[in-house]
Amino acid sequence: MKKILIALVISGLTIVNQPSSFAAAKAGGKCSKVGATKEVKGVKLTCAKSGSKLKWSKEKSIATTIKDTVNQINAKRQASTYLSFAPFSRTGLIAQLEFEGFSNSDATYGADSIKANWKEQAVKAAKNYLDLTAFSRSGLIEQLEYEGYTTEEATYGVDKTGLE
Repeated sequence: MKKILIALVISGLTIVNQPSSFAAAKAGGKCSKVGATKEVKGVKLTCAKSGSKLKWSKEKSIATTIKDTVNQINAKRQASTYLSFAPFSRTGLIAQLEFEGFSNSDATYGADSIKANWKEQAVKAAKNYLDLTAFSRSGLIEQLEYEGYTTEEATYGVDKTGLE
């Protein structure tokens, strides 16, 4: 009877202490062989070295591994340059980049990739306008909308100037 009980305890411990390679794979979990792949719930995982450990990582999709084109990189650089010396709305910046000869898709990529805070751009634009001339609150909001800011961005920009 003792031998059967010991055998059951040992087999139970073996099941509980399975190596992680037999456990369900998940991103960040341990794996045992670099380059091994598994698909779990429609997500492809690849075993990769992370520091001194081997871990499952989500395989990047083709769309995220394609590098930016030269035109996209240049549009991004130009967008950043413009915002370094003048405030722009998103649509105003895209239009300026298109005027410079970038395609609409490259100009849009450039404007979106710099992750600008368009509300803060509206604040800068509103302050610039007030430094040049007097505006009513509604007139300044309309001017910012004309420049391509959304109503929300324009209103935010004017609110931050203190104009009532």
